[in-house]
Amino acid sequence: MMQELIEKATVLLEALPYIRSFYDKTVIIKYGGSVMFDPAIRRSVLQDIVFMNYVGMQPILVHGGGPFINERLKKLNKEVRFVNGFRVTDEDTMVVVEEELLEVNREIVKELIALGSTAISLSGKDDHLLMTKKHADIDGIDIGFVGEVVKVNGDILEKLVTSDIIPVIAPLGIGKDGNAYNVNADNAAAEIAKDVGALKFVLLTDVDGILHDPKDPTSLITHATAVEINDMIKKGIITGGMIPKVQACLTALERGVKKAHIVNGKISHALLLEIFTDKGIGTEIVRK
Repeated sequence: MMQELIEKATVLLEALPYIRSFYDKTVIIKYGGSVMFDPAIRRSVLQDIVFMNYVGMQPILVHGGGPFINERLKKLNKEVRFVNGFRVTDEDTMVVVEEELLEVNREIVKELIALGSTAISLSGKDDHLLMTKKHADIDGIDIGFVGEVVKVNGDILEKLVTSDIIPVIAPLGIGKDGNAYNVNADNAAAEIAKDVGALKFVLLTDVDGILHDPKDPTSLITHATAVEINDMIKKGIITGGMIPKVQACLTALERGVKKAHIVNGKISHALLLEIFTDKGIGTEIVRK
């Protein structure tokens, strides 16, 4: 019993220098994909964010909702279609995207409040938080109401985090034409990280990080530079759905974020393990 207590104290002491370093610093967390479905995993993620908030960090949560959108579209017998990782979003699909993202957003805020934090529900449309333009055609295909972020009006976020309020952001943007646009959540999070001068950018996904061999879970690459990441894309080590994730990380780093992390959100308390321990988990990406 005494040994267990000593081990707990050791863990707390290991976290102390990180708590000191990250105090009053902003961290952007992107949360999405299949890790949103399991209530136990979701609770673990949100508990970590509440902990970060209580020890003086300033977390901002940007979420996706792809699985929920797909499920709803299938119930409506509507085609689920992607081009190069972007959801083809016609007018009817945009209605579903907006409804599902806002529902997910409200549920996350409720859970954070129940865990003891103060959180607020936002979409990129609110106060023109995410100004967007219509995404260009891809291979000659019009992908509809999909937006590229052209400006982040982050003043509102800075006011919230300095008041110990956790902003929870749905990746919806507003165009000059007044239309709502569906924004890739990874890209939205990267642009927000840049605008608010975040210290860290963390992408929670359903894999352990970047693997040297996708078939070998023991081949995790724990640390890489931006140059090495681009080289791995060229060599075909990084492929498929991991490409937009690493590109979002590189965008954040190019804009001044110190470190980006790709972490398996299915691991219990993955955020705390990555941020507050010496070894960490997942893949850490830096500029140089």
